[in-house]
Amino acid sequence: MSFVLALAAGLASPLAFSQAQPAAPKSKTALVADLISRMTLDEKIGQLRLISIGPEMPIAQLADEIAAGRVGGTFNSVNRPDNRRLQDAAMKSRLKIPMFYAYDVIHGHRTTFPIGLGLASSWDLGAVDVMARTAAREASADSIDMTFAPMVDIARDPRWGRTSEGFGEDPYLVSEIAKAAVKGFQGGTLPVPAGRIMTAVKHFALYGAVEGGRDYNTVDMSPMRMYQDYLPPYRAAIDAGSGGVMVALNSINGVPATSNTWLMQDLLRKDWGFKGVAVSDHGAIIELIRHGVAKDEREAAKLAINNGIDLSMADSVYLKELPGLVKSGEVSMKAIDNAVREVLGAKYDMGLFRDPYLRIGVAKDDPPDLNADSRLSRPAAREVARKSMVLLENRNRTLPLARSAAIALVGPLADAPIDMLGSWSAAGYSKNAVTLRAGLNAAVAKDGKGRVIYARGANITNDEGVVKYLNFLNWDTPEVTQDPRTPAEMIAEAVKAAQQADVVVAAVGEARGMSHESSSRTSLDLPQSQRDLITALKATGKPLVLVLMNGRPLALVREQQEADAILETWYTGTEGGNAIADVLYGDYNPAGKLPISFPRSVGQIPTYYNHPRLGRPFTEGKPGNYTSQYYEEVTGPLYPFGYGLSYTDFTLSDVTLSSPTMARNGKVEASVTVKNTGQRAGEAVVQLYIQDVAASVVRPVKELRDFRKLMLQPGEERQVRFTVDEDKLKFFNAQLRRVAEPGRFNVQIGFDSQSVREQGFELLQ
Repeated sequence: MSFVLALAAGLASPLAFSQAQPAAPKSKTALVADLISRMTLDEKIGQLRLISIGPEMPIAQLADEIAAGRVGGTFNSVNRPDNRRLQDAAMKSRLKIPMFYAYDVIHGHRTTFPIGLGLASSWDLGAVDVMARTAAREASADSIDMTFAPMVDIARDPRWGRTSEGFGEDPYLVSEIAKAAVKGFQGGTLPVPAGRIMTAVKHFALYGAVEGGRDYNTVDMSPMRMYQDYLPPYRAAIDAGSGGVMVALNSINGVPATSNTWLMQDLLRKDWGFKGVAVSDHGAIIELIRHGVAKDEREAAKLAINNGIDLSMADSVYLKELPGLVKSGEVSMKAIDNAVREVLGAKYDMGLFRDPYLRIGVAKDDPPDLNADSRLSRPAAREVARKSMVLLENRNRTLPLARSAAIALVGPLADAPIDMLGSWSAAGYSKNAVTLRAGLNAAVAKDGKGRVIYARGANITNDEGVVKYLNFLNWDTPEVTQDPRTPAEMIAEAVKAAQQADVVVAAVGEARGMSHESSSRTSLDLPQSQRDLITALKATGKPLVLVLMNGRPLALVREQQEADAILETWYTGTEGGNAIADVLYGDYNPAGKLPISFPRSVGQIPTYYNHPRLGRPFTEGKPGNYTSQYYEEVTGPLYPFGYGLSYTDFTLSDVTLSSPTMARNGKVEASVTVKNTGQRAGEAVVQLYIQDVAASVVRPVKELRDFRKLMLQPGEERQVRFTVDEDKLKFFNAQLRRVAEPGRFNVQIGFDSQSVREQGFELLQ
């Protein structure tokens, strides 16, 4: 008997689904059409509701709502018994349409990997794939069907707290990571198999460009910049097969994304051909009233459903208002059916019509301890974390540390397990996290040499208002704990530790809540408590290593002058302490490269490498008068996009091109020779940039178009070849047509966006 016939006969049951697993019908279209033809309006509206278990509705009430056909999916539950209970309720509903379960699995699930900026710093798509596959496997084992990820918003204003979630400032790099993440989470083409989960790429669209870096703020942007810089990563994720999109909270050129017909219908559905499910962000539909484009909940529901918002997250307006809107004719049954079709289609692609218990499993297999260490993937987390770190400074070869060294480990983040996990750490458990203190102690114990002398040295901040805010950020328990001693007493203890040591390692930066949703900042400086600590440590005369833990670029001009070495670790995840120790001791040679520029001060924002060319550009080494610059400080970033040091040295030959011209639909091969001239094996990231010398519109000074990561032994050299074809030269012109215009192009190859070798060719008519 087919599944559709089983539904009609009322034979589907939890036991039948979990054991017999009837085969799905041959056609998703047929199954969905059959269900829609038999659904009441109330059942259709029920499928459009995405409810959070607990905060919005107790589980008993939620089970009753599901059994009545009034809920289509839930989020924020990673408990198999609870989700099984809810799926049992769905199997008691009239049509027995399965539920699905969603969660924010951003950079790991039980095992927490580095945050988005850390993953992007690896410039390693294989590492991104490992994170996504591991996270999908763990989330699937916790009954999760969908993740609200990847987060691919381009971020060029580091004041924005959600900079930490994404992959940086560059459209090409973020697009490549978006594709790798979608494939890692979903496992190739739809439908999504067991052990994988569906993605909902977010936040569509332009959320990272909020005005002033202030979360939820407005976005106002020219169409050309939108198409060229901000839209490509979403398109890349969709082209990679993402089953869903999450719609952004911001407005775009005066129209909220949730009610933006051009964005959701003309661009996403028609131009891009997206066939998946569109999910509102939390409470976004009712927020149309606060935006001022809907006068009441009725109009908000009307705008959203007619705009193609299929799933209403944490809003009750669809349930309350859609029946009346359909009755009055203001919303057509076709609009309702279109939304239901996408929701049911997503459930089909999750494999839930084949087996509603696909990821829930049976009770006898439920893990007795959700947070058991045996459920973690520690080796993978450690390896990816090592790849994510960026060595910013290393004067006098301060790093790696000597095995025999006595280390003074200080700083408020040296022993902070919750902060190792970073923002949006899913089901990560802080007690499973390895702190830097634990990692260094383990390394010393294993080697039998050296020692670690620990002193806290400072609180994250002495601003009690900031501490109060951070502890109010929807956490179950306070995350920031203040040491009751005076700042002077804490610094004195740290200085004493430094005086007994050969080298000082200071773990400084931000508590994870400082780089989170709704955590925008007006300053990029380290908090004053930590700056005072660093100055006191510098005064001891001992070599000073700063280990940064942060979710955004920081302004580090003073710290750059005071420190002998600076290692950017971001938030490294479950195995962070071990991974940082690996790098500090030289067991792993850091190879990370910055995916986002570090400004010298907040006044330089926005600072990004691929800015448009100017008629009066500032030129280093020449007078700044009447050029585009700030006269109080050096123009340009402190650390540029693509930058990162190694414990070894690399050289790059001049660029060789296969031809001085390129025919239409042709290609030119660009090659360089990379050599490891140092004493250690290490990885080099060779970056290809293209500059369009003269075009019909103002073009960027350069754009990343490819990269290679390669391991070289001491003395080894290797030729790296890049193929430059016409597609790598294309851009969106003033008419929003993607074109490659004839003329000269410069090929730039280097180890970062500033230090490059250049050669040019001509694209023919």
